[in-house]
Amino acid sequence: MPSDRPAVAVVGATGAAGGTLVRILGERAFPASALELYASPRSAGRRVRTYLGDTEVRELSGDALRGADIVFFAAGAGTSRRHAPGVADAGGIAVDKSSAYRMDPAVPLIVPEVNANRLSEHRGIVANPNCVAIPLTIVLAPLQRAYGLRHVTVATYQAASGAGTGLADELDTQMRADAAGSTPAANAYPHVLHGNVIPGGWTMQGADTEEEVKVIAETRRVLDAPSLRMSVTTVRVPVIVGHSAAVWVELDADADPDDLRALLRDSPGVMVVDDPTAQRYPMPRAVAGSDDVQVGRIRRDAGTDNGIALFFSADNLRKGAATNAVQVAELLLRDR
Repeated sequence: MPSDRPAVAVVGATGAAGGTLVRILGERAFPASALELYASPRSAGRRVRTYLGDTEVRELSGDALRGADIVFFAAGAGTSRRHAPGVADAGGIAVDKSSAYRMDPAVPLIVPEVNANRLSEHRGIVANPNCVAIPLTIVLAPLQRAYGLRHVTVATYQAASGAGTGLADELDTQMRADAAGSTPAANAYPHVLHGNVIPGGWTMQGADTEEEVKVIAETRRVLDAPSLRMSVTTVRVPVIVGHSAAVWVELDADADPDDLRALLRDSPGVMVVDDPTAQRYPMPRAVAGSDDVQVGRIRRDAGTDNGIALFFSADNLRKGAATNAVQVAELLLRDR
């Protein structure tokens, strides 16, 4: 990277994750010398207020990204595959939030709190993990280092915004239809989400959802634990922002829940919220707008040896996506 004030571009800047990324660049005062925004043709021409001033959104075409030092991709795997290699070839760095390169052995898959040491392996492209794998690895990594991981079981409770602004908007419309006594429509998802819990909606890969396959593969890769035994069930719930998960962990060694709370309190990116008798535990409403992964309900799992159960919540648009990507870029600047 030629400068400590890089020229930055965001691809997919008008989507839920891309828009959040633009805001977080401003919140964290990222030292960009310029900020260019790109989106689909239907969004081209819009003006977006950023921390560097009002910026017109442009359609991505040709070699538009050639002058950028850091390009954040938040527009889907197809767009990343088409344009990220060109950024790398031109000497820039692509920070990709799609699934395009997550399992590419030549591309580091980075969660800064967990495996920042792998970032130096990049060849112009860095991948951001899935919005569940990021908070899950932040929680599991301290346990892995201190006690070892034998088996992990996860049941997720994933917000509508994880599927994009279309489902988030539709959830609000469905709520209003139900309140008015009308039949809500389902266009953005296979089923009505309001008043519902859906253990699907993703593309199936055999008996598993695509999301379940991603969470397992990416968690193993970030933790550098390719043989870690995992079981995952992904579920969409009628929440706008905030992914949560119930997690059962079988450790290699016995751990006292109080010791785990102390360990997690000292772990980067984690906030322990764990006083069930006072009704204090992680919840999506509490993490919305935050970059912490809240963890609670930490207790022994009597169903297995060295078993621990816990629950976490994280803002899927921030730490589950945009904040992680900006943190990666901050590390790139620090280590330039």
